[in-house]
Amino acid sequence: MSLGKNIKRIRENNKITQEELANMLNVSFQAISAWERDEYNPELSKLLKMAEKLNVSLSDLVEDKKYEFETKNAIYDWEHMKTYIKTTAKNLKLNNTLAALSFAENAHKGQFRKNSNIPYIYHPLNLACHCLAMNIIDDDIIAACLLHDVVEDCNINIDDIPVNDDVKLLINLLTHPKTNDFNREKIMDEYYNNIIKNPKAALIKCVDRCNNLTTMAWGLSKDRIYRMILETEKYYKPLLKSIKENIEYNNAHWLLQYQIESMLDIYKRLL
Repeated sequence: MSLGKNIKRIRENNKITQEELANMLNVSFQAISAWERDEYNPELSKLLKMAEKLNVSLSDLVEDKKYEFETKNAIYDWEHMKTYIKTTAKNLKLNNTLAALSFAENAHKGQFRKNSNIPYIYHPLNLACHCLAMNIIDDDIIAACLLHDVVEDCNINIDDIPVNDDVKLLINLLTHPKTNDFNREKIMDEYYNNIIKNPKAALIKCVDRCNNLTTMAWGLSKDRIYRMILETEKYYKPLLKSIKENIEYNNAHWLLQYQIESMLDIYKRLL
């Protein structure tokens, strides 16, 4: 695939018009059109800026792809997942989960997964379903799965969430502090070290990483995927060990380790 076709494909995948991309790069939309028709190529500085604006690597733009496949959005039906969780929570009297389900849906309303039109609520619902499928019937864990991003992503005060203190503790542990290039390593070390001390938080974080690994191919640039691989290799063995030390989570530990390591191996080979 030519450079021009790559630019057009990635621009359209991001739902950006030629005019919008032109404004981002401070060029005319006629220039974008000419690039996409391969009439001439943009300067390197424009390619670098384009990669940044479109959240892809430079190689994504310039590589000649030998193979092309039709891709689809994630297959999950979030309404179906919601009904499954609600029915299970009612039958098992998981009161925090019931409260969390409604709260999370409202908190994430209008939000979408990165670089997609998939409602964001599908992500926390997926975590809850993943735990239930592993027979983790714990009200605090399922509720925290549903709420793990509401403080970080929805500007919600944790005291306003209608769940018990145990669930709030898990949400606090799972809330990602803001970082920059200078303080990231120090903050991430402290963040993960705190999670490791709590097996329930470690379990939720591993389920969260499983879901993020399965979706990062369309949500992240190659550079971000590379960073995600390094981060997972650094922090997730201690998290899995924390889970394994609790006999009630033994089966979950095996399944999570298998999925995380399998996904890492796939991405490494493809990168």
